[in-house]
Amino acid sequence: MAERSLPLAAYRRLHTHDVDEARTTVGNALGAHGLRPVNPKITLDARMNGITFDGTGLYSLGYGTEVLITPQPLDRYLLVEIPLAGAAEVSHGRERIVSTPELASVLSLTRPMTMRWAPGHVQLVTRFDRAALEAHLGKLIGRTPRRPLTFSLGMDLTRPAARSWLAVVDLLRREAETGGAMLEQPVALRQLEGLLMTQLLLAQPSNYSEALSEGQPRAAPTVVERAVDLIEARAAEPLTVEEIAGAVGVGVRALQEGFRRRLETTPMKYLREVRLDRVRAELAAANPCTTTVTDAAYRWGFVHLGRFANAYRRRFGESPSETLRR
Repeated sequence: MAERSLPLAAYRRLHTHDVDEARTTVGNALGAHGLRPVNPKITLDARMNGITFDGTGLYSLGYGTEVLITPQPLDRYLLVEIPLAGAAEVSHGRERIVSTPELASVLSLTRPMTMRWAPGHVQLVTRFDRAALEAHLGKLIGRTPRRPLTFSLGMDLTRPAARSWLAVVDLLRREAETGGAMLEQPVALRQLEGLLMTQLLLAQPSNYSEALSEGQPRAAPTVVERAVDLIEARAAEPLTVEEIAGAVGVGVRALQEGFRRRLETTPMKYLREVRLDRVRAELAAANPCTTTVTDAAYRWGFVHLGRFANAYRRRFGESPSETLRR
């Protein structure tokens, strides 16, 4: 894949023919590993682009020739490697797969592993800080994980749950590539990273899949009331359902079930309605010469402007720009 078509071109990290330089630079970003061209007579053409966020990162990587990679066990990161072209043989413990654009590899990096990248193989790598992902897992299951999180090796990208996760990755990538304002808004970025983590935990089998699917104790009515008060008071802050549940002392599923029983909605839908009301109030009182709909939407945590506009019209019967003009 030519450099101009390697994703995240504006965030170039590496272009080298030197094996040691490639191993060091890629290792600093994605974890220590061994790197060896299968045919030493063919020149390495290593290219990597990448951008990091709070608890996640996106990288594109290719070596231009067939290589053997031996990642070392690592307790800092988990990686999801999504092939964009070509194939790679991946072995992790007893698990072995041939990773293709339809089958990503999820590297828990808890055991030694080997990978053999075919010539022309290029990947989009999603990097998760293990501490951040396990903390997010704890919020979902309502307790601190006691064992390291490990995933099954192969992720079938044709399954609906995996496609949903991949759609979040693509949204994050597009925002990075187009200089989207979403990445400069703490509320939007935290929500997007949280969604990326939640979708991965729900889409890919792991040693916590059973805990994620177990029923949670019911939330008492007073807990739901406290959650409502928190949402009303902190609607402008980068809130996630995990943070709301943690603040009121219950698991995510228990809080969601409580909102369904008492309010016939979910915590995040309730938060969205509050934020829509706040945006409308702001636009109605604003000067159209100094305020834009985009700024107001991002200020109140709406990360997808098209969906925001549709939700606004359904709720109020007019577009946000019509409210601002009036």
